[in-house]
Amino acid sequence: EEGTLADTSETLERYNPRVVGVDIGRDVPQGPPEGRTRLIEQLESSDNTVTACVLSSVDEPGVPAAPGTDPDLIGFADLPIDVDNVVRRSILVSAPAPTVDTGNSHLCNDANAENEVLSLSLLLSLIYLESENIFPEQTIWGDLQIGQTVFTPLFDKTGGYASTGATDYQVMLNYRAPEDAVRQVSLSEVLAETVPREWIEDRIVLIGYTSSIAKDIFTTPYAETTAGSRTMPGVVVHAQATSQILSAVLEGRPLIHSWPELAEIVWVWLWALLGGLLAFYLRRIGWFTVGTLTLLTACWGLHFGAFSQGLWLPLVPTMVAVVVSAIATRLLDQADQSGYAQAVYEQLKDQLRGQAHTGPNVDYLEALVQRARASRQQRTGSELLAEDSLAESSETPDQVLFDSPEKHAVYDQIMARAYADLESERSEMEASKHEHKRQLQERRIQSLILKARQTRSGTVPVRQLGESPGGGSA
Repeated sequence: EEGTLADTSETLERYNPRVVGVDIGRDVPQGPPEGRTRLIEQLESSDNTVTACVLSSVDEPGVPAAPGTDPDLIGFADLPIDVDNVVRRSILVSAPAPTVDTGNSHLCNDANAENEVLSLSLLLSLIYLESENIFPEQTIWGDLQIGQTVFTPLFDKTGGYASTGATDYQVMLNYRAPEDAVRQVSLSEVLAETVPREWIEDRIVLIGYTSSIAKDIFTTPYAETTAGSRTMPGVVVHAQATSQILSAVLEGRPLIHSWPELAEIVWVWLWALLGGLLAFYLRRIGWFTVGTLTLLTACWGLHFGAFSQGLWLPLVPTMVAVVVSAIATRLLDQADQSGYAQAVYEQLKDQLRGQAHTGPNVDYLEALVQRARASRQQRTGSELLAEDSLAESSETPDQVLFDSPEKHAVYDQIMARAYADLESERSEMEASKHEHKRQLQERRIQSLILKARQTRSGTVPVRQLGESPGGGSA
């Protein structure tokens, strides 16, 4: 109720905080009227108490700040929520949207084009920094600059976002930690004045609900903030956003930012090119696997290092591009190499079949490869054989020497296949000749047996068996 909030404010003032933020709606009276009267009087006389409101939307009229608050000390408590209901961003400056007319006009539903409202976290930070003689400025690009820190607003496509939907001034929310990032004390401890003075004096103090009953709970990107939950009270989220601004200005803590979309596209294509080049030059499967894993590790490490400095680069699209490019290049190269090697194999097999010589060794092999190249009309890994750096040796195909182990390995594979196929062909031919000879012999024996039977039966004169082809006797 208002009376309790008024007692809390009076107690905090005795601790001399630099600024107090109230993240509790007080548009509807709660408690006895005298409590509300006391709260209004305190807010009217305070120059360091900021109260929160909720901006209007098309369907909602918004929630006004607590009555009695100076308009310059009102900050909105809205937080942008992603499609998966996670809060990853914070808003620095926004404007109320035109809404239904409820007859209750206030700062946070005034859709005047010139009405821009600061967020609770930004307003608390600016009041705190005034004591440090640090004031906000605007860069030539229209960005907010506080001290030496420029707060670059989000693009529509930022980092992993296909679309942020940001029409106001938003930045990524760089959380301090999933838990214990903000010191919390209970209301009863404050009223009993048992809180150490150094926890409050000259600091920013936020007042808000931490109980889930108030339904002021938001989901964070962390896997877990408390046992079995990844949620965080709204007042703690605002404290994290306020801490982000102050630490960026006073300590140089990096803000999360990203490159424009075109730069990210170029970045992904460059890594895809690296994956393709790796697959092209590392042809052995072992080296290819090790090289790809090394490249992916380097990609992950570079992106992690960049993110630790606040630069959010598209990690997943980049790693996918590396893998797809490397595998596609290897498959295409193997298919192309297989066709080219087949062409070389056919030419070499013809040469081995006749053991023909075509002159000096280099000329022989060059002629062999040129014929194969003409059948493919494109360069592949097997075209190593077509280079002019072949070492001179003997003229026969089985004694060709090369100045490169890779060339020699390719050639040996083709030679082994050609010799094996030729040996198989010779075996098949020998078997065929033997079978043909056996069949001729069988036919001759059958003919002799037939003639012998005819002779015994008297159907063939005996003299015919002894006559010569010329008609004389044998």
